[in-house]
Amino acid sequence: MADEKARAEQNRQDTNQNQNQNQNPPPAQPRRALDAFSRLPSAALIFLAFNTAVAVYRARGYPWPVAFVVLSFLDLLLMFHILHLLVAAPPNSNSPRRCRLRTAVWFLASFITAMLSYGVADMMLAVVWCAAALAVGLGFYWLSIYAPDSYLLPTDLKDDDICDML
Repeated sequence: MADEKARAEQNRQDTNQNQNQNQNPPPAQPRRALDAFSRLPSAALIFLAFNTAVAVYRARGYPWPVAFVVLSFLDLLLMFHILHLLVAAPPNSNSPRRCRLRTAVWFLASFITAMLSYGVADMMLAVVWCAAALAVGLGFYWLSIYAPDSYLLPTDLKDDDICDML
């Protein structure tokens, strides 16, 4: 008899728990929207990797062009990764981490600019090196000296912000 009462009490508690769970389902986890634009960076990196592999295959007998192509690809890959970390970092501009990330982006952008300038310097020596120096200098100014507090994405802007910018 005591066992029957215990079982009945247990069944009643289980029934109450099931009813409470049905009335209050757990909150749904937010899903990331997978639209065409969220897959675009991955598709671009796959395309870039494929073109790099084709260029390395075609230049397999020439070590300098292969090194140029591989270093360019690795530089871009690392720069995109660091840019992703910079965007994901908290928007506090005084943070030493953000400063290091901005410096790394500037260095990698300067490195790829110098590599590409060296590759085409035979055609227009003065113009290419002046343009490269201007790009590196402006990049240094923008990322290190000016250093805006936050980088606004077009989706973050409101109508009032756009009017203030104009």
